[in-house]
Amino acid sequence: MKDSLITIAINGLIIAVLATLLLAGSVLFRQWSQFGRGEQALAAGNQIAAIAGYDAALHMYFPGSPLVQRSAERLWQIGELLEKQGDTEKALVAYRSLRSSFYAARWLVTPGREWIEKCDLRLAELAKKKEARDRPSH
Repeated sequence: MKDSLITIAINGLIIAVLATLLLAGSVLFRQWSQFGRGEQALAAGNQIAAIAGYDAALHMYFPGSPLVQRSAERLWQIGELLEKQGDTEKALVAYRSLRSSFYAARWLVTPGREWIEKCDLRLAELAKKKEARDRPSH
């Protein structure tokens, strides 16, 4: 009886480990795939599709994955580029996407706190600029 309980426990542990590895592999594969789509879109000059790719890669958050930081950096760079080009609306999309991706990945902790704070500051700055620009002159 004791041997069969040990066998069941070992089999259960093996199944749990395999399931965890399969899930982790799936998440990492999808993260790499979405990051690649972002890279292709960015190379083609399609910033909105690039934002979508990097955003999706961040939504596939996996602790320790190098693509988390790289996707965040790309979204920030796109936002800055769009700002310099005078496209504030699309820049806002990039910054909001970056911020919301980390909020979506929250569980026991919130990853990317520094990115969230950075985005909050930039979004506030852009909102002030937009408000000043939209304010009627007398």
